[in-house]
Amino acid sequence: MKGARRGKVVSYNKWGYIFLIPFVVVYLVFSLIPLINTVYNSFFENYRIGLNQVGPNFVGLENFKTVLTSGEVWIYAKNTMIMWLLGFIPQILISLLLGAWFSDPSLRLKGQRFFKTVIYLPNLIMASAFAMLFFTLFSDGGPINSLMIQMGLISTPFKFLSNVWSTRFLVAGMNCLMWFGNTTILLMAGMMGIDTSLFEAAQVDGATSTQVFFRITLPLLRPILIYVMMTSLIGGLQMFDVPQILTGGTGDPMRSSMTLIMYLNKHLFSKNYGMGGALSVILFVITGILSMIVYQFSNKKEKY
Repeated sequence: MKGARRGKVVSYNKWGYIFLIPFVVVYLVFSLIPLINTVYNSFFENYRIGLNQVGPNFVGLENFKTVLTSGEVWIYAKNTMIMWLLGFIPQILISLLLGAWFSDPSLRLKGQRFFKTVIYLPNLIMASAFAMLFFTLFSDGGPINSLMIQMGLISTPFKFLSNVWSTRFLVAGMNCLMWFGNTTILLMAGMMGIDTSLFEAAQVDGATSTQVFFRITLPLLRPILIYVMMTSLIGGLQMFDVPQILTGGTGDPMRSSMTLIMYLNKHLFSKNYGMGGALSVILFVITGILSMIVYQFSNKKEKY
């Protein structure tokens, strides 16, 4: 009997491995092999000058040294962090406010499902479509400039895409608009998981809604807030499509909106596989470290 049962278990396990084969094949072809190839290319001098391809010549860690000592990469890293912060700070504030409203049973808001759907909808729209929309709205002859001139706020069109900070704010605003709905849903899930008896006890003790939010809700949301911040930072490091389309791939004005991935794309476009591979490996390591931080915080048991 035991042998028959064991045989049935083995036969069932066989089907599980069979169903895993498509995932393993896709992962090997589209993830693992390109990753190994990227690491391999990072140790070689391999670039194009005109119509001539130089290399591949083994140079060891020289590409990594060039990337890390280059002044450009730190400028583009600063640009990436500035635009991420400009988008993340209002995103988390708006999400906390909306999450507190929707999860507060005392407010009894009507049409919550409708508003939650509307809030999440921008997350479903392609970033390229958002970038083209904002490019049209804020162009020199676009509707925003026309409206401001008609209202008498300005006499000549304001060049949004020729000003450093206006371009950065446009990129940050688009990222905030696309992702605040997803952040709101995550924070709402955390708020709704908090024991309601804590809020009832606070109300009995005479605590105001502000005190309840800062003394109970925020401390208990700490793991989710850290998760949201770290995943948003990882996404910020990979910022590419919005500034790429909005600035036509130039990162202008004066490359103030050039991000690290746009810089990587320039190396790949010019067939400089060695430098592109080195920068990719560095970003991979940074992303891995941030992912480990998220994992450690999400599995850490808090004592309250």
